[in-house]
Amino acid sequence: MLVDKDLKTNYDRIELEEMVQVALLCTQYLPGHRPKMSEVVRMLEGDGLVERWEASQKAESAKSKAPEFSSSDRYSDLTDDSSLLVQAMELSGPR
Repeated sequence: MLVDKDLKTNYDRIELEEMVQVALLCTQYLPGHRPKMSEVVRMLEGDGLVERWEASQKAESAKSKAPEFSSSDRYSDLTDDSSLLVQAMELSGPR
């Protein structure tokens, strides 16, 4: 159960869902994507939550559709393949 068990069913489900959405917006990975405290207050008062939540969901779905590249894929065109070949060297003698 997500809600306090002492409340039983004595809570507004829509209000609960809105509070959870605000909490999720506040815990996004990148700090720049998190709402400011003044925005949080407005969203809890019922102003702008729907728009902010939809924008967050669109950004998340776009991110999940973006192709993932490993670091070797990203930098493979920057390296010369011949530089990856290791050849044995023979030293001319002690120095």
